[in-house]
Amino acid sequence: MGKLREILDLAQTRARDLERPYQGELTPREAFEIWQAAPGARLVDVRTRAEWDWVGRIPGAVEIEWNQYPGGVRNPNFLAELTRQVDPEALVMFVCRSGVRSIGAATVASENGYNNCYNVLEGFEGDKDANGHRNNVGGWRRAGLPWHQG
Repeated sequence: MGKLREILDLAQTRARDLERPYQGELTPREAFEIWQAAPGARLVDVRTRAEWDWVGRIPGAVEIEWNQYPGGVRNPNFLAELTRQVDPEALVMFVCRSGVRSIGAATVASENGYNNCYNVLEGFEGDKDANGHRNNVGGWRRAGLPWHQG
């Protein structure tokens, strides 16, 4: 458990430094290590159905839209869906495209009884590069972590 504790401590320090209201900020590789090693840990992908279908999916992740497609409006059932699918006692990691929507999801979850929430920095596709393209700078896919075409 030493390596996991080390990763979680680092993630918690990052969250404090960024003044986040949830437990921590994880890199994609750290999130994957925790997901594999911590019993009951859950990865919640908060991208849209279109992103899952057209960009790719993370095998085994819980899929709950933060914003709905089309239209981009906040999913009014997010918390209800989370509660139905994920135990509030679990260590929960939230991932989106670039690590921004997942901040909102981790915040809402932590404000509603989930006390062990983490954001996945860089998200699934990472930030845009100098040419405006994703998947070249950071992210789950760039880190070579498991995913498949939608």
